[in-house]
Amino acid sequence: MADNKIIDGKLIAETIKKEIAAEVANMIDTGVGAPHLAAILVGDDGASLTYVSSKEKACHSVGMLSSVYRLSAKSSEEDILKTIDFLNNDPEIDGFIVQLPLPAHINETKIIQAINHNKDVDGFTLCNIGLMQLGEPCYLPATPFGIHELLKRSNVEIAGKHIVVMGRSNIVGTPVSVMLSRKGIDATVTICHSKTENIKEITRQADILIVAIGQPEFVKADMVKEGAVVIDVGIHRIKDDSEKGYHIVGDVDFKEVYKVASKITPVPGGVGPMTIVSLLHNTLLAAKNNRK
Repeated sequence: MADNKIIDGKLIAETIKKEIAAEVANMIDTGVGAPHLAAILVGDDGASLTYVSSKEKACHSVGMLSSVYRLSAKSSEEDILKTIDFLNNDPEIDGFIVQLPLPAHINETKIIQAINHNKDVDGFTLCNIGLMQLGEPCYLPATPFGIHELLKRSNVEIAGKHIVVMGRSNIVGTPVSVMLSRKGIDATVTICHSKTENIKEITRQADILIVAIGQPEFVKADMVKEGAVVIDVGIHRIKDDSEKGYHIVGDVDFKEVYKVASKITPVPGGVGPMTIVSLLHNTLLAAKNNRK
């Protein structure tokens, strides 16, 4: 029997994938062709390899095309910029990402800002960030978009509610706070971070608490208002004596906070599955926009 308190990111992600697959099938049937997502992978970072592989599988599962451009960890900025220029000008590529992190000798900002904003399906270029700030159509960053979809599809009322976001990163905290406060979504948003005083007093005011603070099990039950909705973005491997040698936890002490929350995302299986689905959504959108 399903637990009504749990916001099941896997289940919601599968539903969205089916919707995307139907649209992709229609594009293929009408001769428009399948959307094509590319990734630039620099070096052989284990987590990046795994993530890019999962993106490829997700693309194929909805009928999209997928390409990976692999560059050596010793590649220069110029090498990466040449690959970006090639993809910017390749009409067969609808959208692409540069997998982060990049090697230490590469200026990430310079690389990301070289991406044509019309193909920036990660939503990281200044153009897309600016459009989001203005509430204009754009490619939204994957995790914030995924969080909004989780809330919306779990029938969580957002308009007029007080949302507290813990964390102010450029990938999650800052963009999700902007996105949820825009006209049409209409939440009242407060951001907390490492310099926030009386943090517990603020988090206890939240109708919806979004936690992206990067510290394992930081949020305890006494930091959460009774009946609040809790979205846990964190993911950490904690070493233990099990066969795997580790277990995974989020930024929220799940067992304790579960008792006071009305709804809560698990880790894993909450926000994570939504991030890749959001990338597929943006690629589909890019294919529609770029082929007009």
